[in-house]
Amino acid sequence: MSDHQPRRTPTPGRARKRAIREHAAQAGVAYSVAARDLESVGLRPGETLATYGRTIHPIGFDPHRQLLVERRERRSFEERVSDTRRAAVLPHGRAQHLAERFPPSRGRTGSGVGALYHGEGRVELLAMVYVVIAAESPGLLPEVGDLVWIAELGEDTALDTACAEVDREARRVLGREPLALWSVIEAALAVAEHTADWQIRQEAIRQAALLRTMMTPRIGYAGEPYVPGLPVAGVRQILDALLIVADDGHAPGTRVRLRRHPDDVGLATIIEATWGSSGPPVGYLVWPDAATAPQSARADDLIVLADQESIPRWTRARLSRLAEAAEPVRPRGGRPLAAARRAVGAPGVYEVARQ
Repeated sequence: MSDHQPRRTPTPGRARKRAIREHAAQAGVAYSVAARDLESVGLRPGETLATYGRTIHPIGFDPHRQLLVERRERRSFEERVSDTRRAAVLPHGRAQHLAERFPPSRGRTGSGVGALYHGEGRVELLAMVYVVIAAESPGLLPEVGDLVWIAELGEDTALDTACAEVDREARRVLGREPLALWSVIEAALAVAEHTADWQIRQEAIRQAALLRTMMTPRIGYAGEPYVPGLPVAGVRQILDALLIVADDGHAPGTRVRLRRHPDDVGLATIIEATWGSSGPPVGYLVWPDAATAPQSARADDLIVLADQESIPRWTRARLSRLAEAAEPVRPRGGRPLAAARRAVGAPGVYEVARQ
């Protein structure tokens, strides 16, 4: 009698069902929705529609940036608290925090995409935009006492929740044309120089002097005068990545495939997000490989390639739990408060913050 075991007969559709389950888990959608996606779009293993999921730190082609991101994820609790204390100081402290949190990168060689999250004066421009908001919409600024209290958690996501409205407004302000943005910043700084808030006033005086320096023409190598301009694109990309942490979406630098191009001809790189009044991006500005100009695309017209996120899966899960625990609440007759106060009392959240 032979000990040979007969081969198991493959169950029809097993591979398809496994692919549907994997897509449902990765995109965070129901099994039936994932099945329709796979059938209608023709997703490859690991791919998702750009309307689902989250890519905060895309796999890039700059090893130094990757090193900075990984080093940041390994910070001790004391280092995180020190960083969030600085990030709680508006405007300059938070601007510096965000510029370091999303360091410069570059696109894939041959893709036509150059520098990302880049530009001299990113911190200064972002601080100026926060001053603009303080002058135009002071009610959006979170309470200083709340920020100081939340900063002791040592968690970026809790502080992001407290600053969600002012950060989204900063992204909206940067959506203006550069020339119009210059005028808006100059007028807002002039108003902020006389505000009652001494911290905003001192920062406005410093930023006004810096803006005049940035607007002063310089002499180029060919002897021609030029004005460097503001690093608007780089700061937009920083805020895009920041807002995606809480609202989902895919940060600049994420590699995608255009749905109307089923082959590799349709590969592109996200360089900017298009935002609505709330929620995740409604569209993206993408740069197709070897193209000479970017083009706009709706989120459901893009397919995110597999394995685009660079930070470990366990870190993404921790960020998601903390973001959910710090969901903002709106008390009666008041402005929204960061419910990170509740996060401390939630079981396990503070312990997770100390890991």
